[in-house]
Amino acid sequence: MHTSRFKLSVVHAFLAVLCFLNVLPLVWMVISSFKSENEFAVNPMGWPKLWDFSNYANAWKVAHLGTYFWNSLYVTVLAILLTVLLGALASYFISRFDYKFTKWAYALFIIGMTIPIHATLVPIFILMKKIGLLNTHMSLVLPYTAFHLSITIFILVGFMKSFPKDIEESAIIDGAGVYRIFWSIILPMTRPALATVIIINFIYNWNEFLFALVLINKEPLKTLPLGLANFTGTETKFQTMQMAALAMALAPVLAFYLLLEKQLVQGMTAGAVKG
Repeated sequence: MHTSRFKLSVVHAFLAVLCFLNVLPLVWMVISSFKSENEFAVNPMGWPKLWDFSNYANAWKVAHLGTYFWNSLYVTVLAILLTVLLGALASYFISRFDYKFTKWAYALFIIGMTIPIHATLVPIFILMKKIGLLNTHMSLVLPYTAFHLSITIFILVGFMKSFPKDIEESAIIDGAGVYRIFWSIILPMTRPALATVIIINFIYNWNEFLFALVLINKEPLKTLPLGLANFTGTETKFQTMQMAALAMALAPVLAFYLLLEKQLVQGMTAGAVKG
């Protein structure tokens, strides 16, 4: 008993230290964003003597973050909707129907997880140019959707396979069709797993840089990572303003995670119990 408690305490202590090391840079960034440039230069690690909120307003205006925020939000949300909808439909048929091609289809999606995404950057650039989608939001939405279907289907199939067949049999007896069962029964039951894949897709799409750098050259269409890169590259002397811009870019990710945290924890707990 004492040995198990000691091991648990060691694990908790290790996780606490790891959490502290990860959170510390973020806390320092947020605190520094409220300092003046002179105060940051004199004491970069201390607390601000006077909390200056003007850095956020100045960063928003100088860096044109409003445009970049909207572009990132549009691309991210649209890609998530397509990925989750297509992934959920594919996962439903792969996990609940025993056809010969379903195993092959699932295997192809799993193989897709092993392909380095950025290794396909040049072919995608050529393809987007030929079909006329270069320098459009869809040039980002389509690759984001395609490359995240694999992990989405992998997670959802594993979750849906754990559902008993009796649920669908009862629904069929009541006269429900395939798509009614999917929308009214399977999809609501999959909410914890959906929260997981939505968070994964949101974080990647929101922070993705290389595809946006290559496929988007028009300034009004650039996403937030591109805007922040341009801002930090040109306004090198305004470090506290850069901190404010980075803090604003991080805020939607944290808010989105906290919004779906309950569903995410339920999904992890359900998976642990079922496993």
